[in-house]
Amino acid sequence: MAEQQEQAAPDAMMTRIGQVVMLHHGGDREEARGRFLDLWAEIGEDGDPLHRCTLAHYMADTQDDPSDELAWDLRALSAAEELGDGRVAEHHQSLAVRAFYPSLHLNLAADYVKLGRSEAARSHLRRARGAVGALGDDSYGDGVRAAIGRLELRLGGDGTSGESGSPDRFGGPGGETLGPPRQRP
Repeated sequence: MAEQQEQAAPDAMMTRIGQVVMLHHGGDREEARGRFLDLWAEIGEDGDPLHRCTLAHYMADTQDDPSDELAWDLRALSAAEELGDGRVAEHHQSLAVRAFYPSLHLNLAADYVKLGRSEAARSHLRRARGAVGALGDDSYGDGVRAAIGRLELRLGGDGTSGESGSPDRFGGPGGETLGPPRQRP
């Protein structure tokens, strides 16, 4: 019985993270940010890397300041580097840690674009492109690959964003978001 409860606990946290993601996707960014912070306090800096990676990945999207967004995306990458495929498979059999990296590096590249740091953006974009082989041939993988392509186009040439106006504007010519799609936890 205790073994079953231990196995259910990680799933329970992922469910709770998923509920906050839905709250955020429903438009309540501030409430989602507050709930993510509460969950982060529960998980702790040394908690399960899958929980930290997932929460930080989504928490980044709730930030108003691009520097804060970068900090959360760096936390997500750091936690992913601690993960093993065995822990990820406990959550979902078809997942592998290497499949996290295209999106994680793409997010970091997008953060650096917002902060006007083109070289850092290019570095993470190269890492994202180098990791796309781990993505599935599905809508999520297609979305990440397309977002990488859009950001590559944007960073082409002299390294400027190609957009006039504020440096934190991160959209395509039609106003679409150039960042990666977020996969539900």
